[in-house]
Amino acid sequence: MNPNAEFDLIVYGATGYTGRLVAEHLAQRYGVGGEVKWAMAGRSQAKLEAVRDEIGAPKDTPLVVADADDPAQLDAMVKRAKAIITTVGPYQLYGDALVAACAKAGTDYLDLSGEPNWMRKMIDAHHETAKASGARILHSCGFDSIPFEAGVWFCQETAKAKLGGVVPRVKGRVRDMRGGLSGGTAASGAATMAAIQKDPSLLAIMMSPFGLTPGFEGPAQPAGQTAEEDPDVGPVAPFMMAVINTKNVHRSNFLMGHPYGADFVYDEMVMGAPGAGGPGFTDLGSIPGGPPKPGEGPTKEEREAGFYDILFVGIAKDGRQVRVAVKGDKDPGYGSTSKMLAETAIALVRAPDVQGGVLTPAAALQGRLVDRLQANAGLTFVVE
Repeated sequence: MNPNAEFDLIVYGATGYTGRLVAEHLAQRYGVGGEVKWAMAGRSQAKLEAVRDEIGAPKDTPLVVADADDPAQLDAMVKRAKAIITTVGPYQLYGDALVAACAKAGTDYLDLSGEPNWMRKMIDAHHETAKASGARILHSCGFDSIPFEAGVWFCQETAKAKLGGVVPRVKGRVRDMRGGLSGGTAASGAATMAAIQKDPSLLAIMMSPFGLTPGFEGPAQPAGQTAEEDPDVGPVAPFMMAVINTKNVHRSNFLMGHPYGADFVYDEMVMGAPGAGGPGFTDLGSIPGGPPKPGEGPTKEEREAGFYDILFVGIAKDGRQVRVAVKGDKDPGYGSTSKMLAETAIALVRAPDVQGGVLTPAAALQGRLVDRLQANAGLTFVVE
């Protein structure tokens, strides 16, 4: 972290659809210049001024002009903040220089990346630099993958309290979900497919649940590719985000020194038979009307009407179980994601004891993250 910085947070990409929601959350909850000192950043001063006024942020909200293609502007921006929040994706197209600048400067970095091939590239390129500089680099600070990563952590904490120890098997089951995934998610998926076509070696990272744990390969994991009958919850179907979330859950376990065990098994599925009116999202084609374009998204009413409910079943070696749920009060792709990203950043800058590196939100912040999300981001973590 950059302790003497002018701002706690700079929201980079504040003129885009999701960045604007992050800025709006900060303006409404914290004002400007109060307990959280933050600024809006983007390529165009005029657009930043327009968005500032549209979201009702105070006129004195600081604005920073920086272009992803201008290393000098990025370097100047990262030196002004303890943490940079970026919503400028697909990150594999626009993110390299910003991660590099933050890792070098010791500035914290948070994004919404659901791009495992790029995340692995950032781990390989910048983990050691960030460790040395003290920068905490956090990918996947939205619906992928915080509710899942923090949900598994909470499930294991519950198992320790109720069963006397962690469990070697956790099932993530999406029980219900209303509201869309983001246009950025769809664009990231397309960029990832294009990258794999160009460099087929990336497919191995995409296909492995341990693609983000360099040097560690755990036991075989359930594929989750076909509908099946789950003895613990009934019919289940594939969940399109599992390919990202499972990797982040295993990286969390890896970064914390395998508290869940080196033999930990985790998978994610959607509850209900496919097409039976369940939450869906088995693939991008299952999104009604197709995915939105980057920068587009649902109306305020649609965001407010959205929610999600994820069940985690922890199973001990002797068959005993714990069940916990993570619920969000807005649509997953935007309303909830924007609040999670903002609040994770605040939790991070208030945790100076966390060491640098390319981390995951749950491994870095553990209970502090759960507490902050419950207090300020509309999430609930409950034992069932």
